[in-house]
Amino acid sequence: MDSREQWDDPEEALRVAMEGMRSGLWTAEPGIIESVNFGSGSKDVTAVVQLAIKGVVHARDGSAQFVNKPLLVDVPVFFPRGGGCTLTFPVAAGDECLVVFSARCIDGWWQSGGVQAPMEPRMHDLSDGFAFVGFFSQVTKIGGISTASVQLRSNDGSTYVDLNPSAQKVTIVAPGGFEVDAPLSTFSGAVTIAGLLTFMNGIIGRAASGAAATIYGAINLIGQFVVNGKRVDDTHTHHENGSGQNTNPPN
Repeated sequence: MDSREQWDDPEEALRVAMEGMRSGLWTAEPGIIESVNFGSGSKDVTAVVQLAIKGVVHARDGSAQFVNKPLLVDVPVFFPRGGGCTLTFPVAAGDECLVVFSARCIDGWWQSGGVQAPMEPRMHDLSDGFAFVGFFSQVTKIGGISTASVQLRSNDGSTYVDLNPSAQKVTIVAPGGFEVDAPLSTFSGAVTIAGLLTFMNGIIGRAASGAAATIYGAINLIGQFVVNGKRVDDTHTHHENGSGQNTNPPN
């Protein structure tokens, strides 16, 4: 069927017209982060994105060629957020994402927030995308996904915070260390320390009265206790003045 026969057929002509209209209707498409802007400027929390599905360019001779679509600039980056809290992560060049295109122009809302009139009549346009980082292809997918717990983790799984609802337990694995910067940390239950415990500035208990450490309650010590180089355990003795003899070990 040549082109004249296509246009002479109303059904065919309508199909071609509908395909042409849909080709300019942007909904969502995978993308790759080219760069991010997380500074403090007027275009903060945005990214430059390369759409991951190539477009088609038709030459006058009827030939077609696949080409990269233009870079999307100033694309707002999505972070889970609500109630005054935001979960952020270090978005980097090369990260995969899904770009979702707004049905109407977002310029007025993006600049001023609130409810705004559209500044331009464009619809489903490449200029109105949002980058949802976290989608991945088979090339960049992660492994070892827990099927029983919620995790905040590194991609390689070496560092994570694990919340297991069935065990009612939270596990933290941090090979590089775990730091808490707080004026006071309170543990309402028992605490077990399997490794070395180091006190840099002493222990402060209730009404320490200037002492480096004040401990209330019984202490069960298994092993040796050294004070200024002197061993204190169940075998130590005292030297008696006058007699020059050592006392017996304590009962």
